[in-house]
Amino acid sequence: MSALEAVGISKYFYEPVKFQVLKSLDFKIEKGEFLALMGKSGSGKSTLLYVLSTMDTDYQGTLYINEEQVTGKSQNFLAHFRNEHIGFVFQFHYLLQEFTALQNVMLPALKLGKYAKSELEDRAYEKLKILDIQEQAGKKTNKLSGGQQQRVAIARALINDPAIIMGDEPTGNLDSANTSIVFEIFKELTEKHQQTIIAVTHDDEFAKRADRIIEMKDGMII
Repeated sequence: MSALEAVGISKYFYEPVKFQVLKSLDFKIEKGEFLALMGKSGSGKSTLLYVLSTMDTDYQGTLYINEEQVTGKSQNFLAHFRNEHIGFVFQFHYLLQEFTALQNVMLPALKLGKYAKSELEDRAYEKLKILDIQEQAGKKTNKLSGGQQQRVAIARALINDPAIIMGDEPTGNLDSANTSIVFEIFKELTEKHQQTIIAVTHDDEFAKRADRIIEMKDGMII
C-alpha cells in the first residue's frame, strides 16, 4: 500500500517573474519506507515537501495520501487531515518552553479531540517511551538538552499515529552524536512500527542510510 503518491506535480512562482519550480513530478512512497529528499539550495526540495504536506495547495497535478486524494480539498478539511495523518519534525523543535515534555507531546492529540485526557496522557507517555525519554516526561522542555528536545518533538509528531512523518532538516540543528541517535530512531520507527518517513536533508551520511534517496535539481528528480 502506498503512503503517498504524487502524479504530475508542477508548481510556479510568479514573483518577480513567472518561474517553474517543480516540473511534472511523479513518484510513490510505500508504507514503512524511509525516504531522504536531497538537492542543492534552489533545487525545489523544500517547496516539494511543502506541497506534499498539503500546506501549499497552489500546484498542478494530483496528490494522494493514504490512498485518499487530497488535491482540491478545502483548507478546513486539510487542516484536520494534516493533524490526523501527518506528523512534522523541523530543524528547530518548536516546543512550548513553559510546558512539560508530556504536555508538548499531547498538544496535537488534544486538538484532534479523538481521545479522553487520561488516555491521552498514557499515549503521550508511550510515545516518549519509544524514544527512550520517558524519564523526562514531567520536566519543562527548557530544562532539556537540544537532543532531548528533538526527541520530544519526534514523540509529538507520533502522537496521532500519522500515516507519514515529514522532517524538514530534522537533524540540521544537532551535533553528530545526536544526529546519529535521531537517525536510529527514524530507522527503528520504519522497521518496527511501519512508520513512513520523508526527510529533507543536506546531510549525505544521514541520507545514505535511508531506504531511498530522491535527489532533485532544477525542479526535477535526477
